[in-house]
Amino acid sequence: MLPWHQYLMGVLYVLAGINHFRKPKLYERIIPPYIPAHSAMVMLSGFAEMILGFMIMNKNTQTEAAWGIIAMLIVFFTVHIYMLQNEKAAMKLPKWVLILRLPLQFGLMYWAYLYT
Repeated sequence: MLPWHQYLMGVLYVLAGINHFRKPKLYERIIPPYIPAHSAMVMLSGFAEMILGFMIMNKNTQTEAAWGIIAMLIVFFTVHIYMLQNEKAAMKLPKWVLILRLPLQFGLMYWAYLYT
């Protein structure tokens, strides 16, 4: 049996991935302009989040999922930086929240690393 917090992580990523399909425009506007095919990227990242979320909840695939989540979070840094730089992408979030999200990414990476 996996620890409860591993299931929590999996469920959170699955729900986050589903949200990409529920509200794609929200995610499209936070993608930096130098990344092509915003709509496709939103769908791809949502799909990846769901797959990795399910994989982290399986003992046989948890290591691959953990490394995949870490890689995904590294890629997502571009979005967090862009949100700090672009007022429209910031979605009216306070600057301190956007700044706080950067170290939070490292916390999420560490959490995933626990399952490698």
